[in-house]
Amino acid sequence: MHIETDEETEDPRTAAHHGTDSERRWFGLWDGYFAISYLVTVALLFASDEDQTHRAFAIGALTLIVPWYAGVGRRPMVLQTKGRRNAVFSAGLFLLFAASGTLDLAGSFALFAVVPMLMMSLPMPSAIVLVVVANLWPVTVVWLRGGEFDPHILSVLPISLLGIALSVLLGLWITRVVRQSADRAELIAELRRSREREALLSRQAGVSAERERLAREIHDTLAQSLTSIISLVQAAESEVEDNPERAVARLGLAGRVAKDSLAEARGFVSALTPPALRESSLVQAVRRQADLLREETGLTVRCTARGAEQPLPMAVNVVLLRTAQEAFANVRKHARDARRVEVLVAYVPDAVRLVVRDDGAGFDTDGEWDGFGLRGMRARVEEIGGMAQVSSGSGEGTLIEVTVPCGAGAQERVDG
Repeated sequence: MHIETDEETEDPRTAAHHGTDSERRWFGLWDGYFAISYLVTVALLFASDEDQTHRAFAIGALTLIVPWYAGVGRRPMVLQTKGRRNAVFSAGLFLLFAASGTLDLAGSFALFAVVPMLMMSLPMPSAIVLVVVANLWPVTVVWLRGGEFDPHILSVLPISLLGIALSVLLGLWITRVVRQSADRAELIAELRRSREREALLSRQAGVSAERERLAREIHDTLAQSLTSIISLVQAAESEVEDNPERAVARLGLAGRVAKDSLAEARGFVSALTPPALRESSLVQAVRRQADLLREETGLTVRCTARGAEQPLPMAVNVVLLRTAQEAFANVRKHARDARRVEVLVAYVPDAVRLVVRDDGAGFDTDGEWDGFGLRGMRARVEEIGGMAQVSSGSGEGTLIEVTVPCGAGAQERVDG
């Protein structure tokens, strides 16, 4: 079995997260938040009292963050990777933010977008350090512009520290949300792969079961019929000079067997009812097979029915007919010195029995299920909840007995 393994060469988190609906939905919302933060900050810059030149450069530095994010920072955030590219993006992001905030303090409002990006791009310790510096940057700018320490800064410092705390908490929350989204996407991807594997295994099991069914059908119909045809033709060849009428009769019988085999082949390939059961009951079909055995081998074959014949599910009829065919095939091939074959179809309450007995040489039953035909017979019977037994011994003949439930119980097993 060969399965493509492209996913195995990627980082599992990346393979699961990249391109999923949850990832697109999350980063679509984030892109919207980033755009709103940018527009609000630009509006504040336009409304500030700073020198016009400083405002223009501050807006320019802030605007450069947009392509810097789109071209360098967004993909590592989407793929949840950490590396040199993240460090380069974070450094550039901080420098652009610092430039905008230095030129115009209104640019510090961009912290609402800058802090989450730093938290998503860098490992947590590095991100927290850079976030603290970014939050203290506006205070530092005010201090540097005053030329000396302004006591008023002490009143602003608590607000900055609160901003640091809120920024860290916001960053941690965003990081956790992104991680949970990635884990959920990975779980969904793994579930999808499990379903695909389950579907593949189910298809393979179905193919295997169908192959086994066809193998049993071929063995129980075509293979046995071809064996009979070969035997009849060989017998006709040996009698064509001494007993031409007998040879012609055998050839005619071989032709009839060949026609029946062709009908059987068309039937099981199309999953149709066997021709022998289309317009007759199980007992009639078994009797026809018994008559064919008698004509082919010259044995005395007696077929008996007991009990009131009951309607059976077609699957049960097919199994019993195939069992009879397999038993007759064993008589042809293995029942040396046999003179008589007894066949019994007995209907008892809630069950039907098929018994085939011959008085041939018999065999050792220690390995009774070694042959493909007997194994297939047992498998058929067990599939519909029945039991199959083989009794034989050297010089004691062979007895094959199959008991199958009928009625509602049998129908449930067939449907299941």
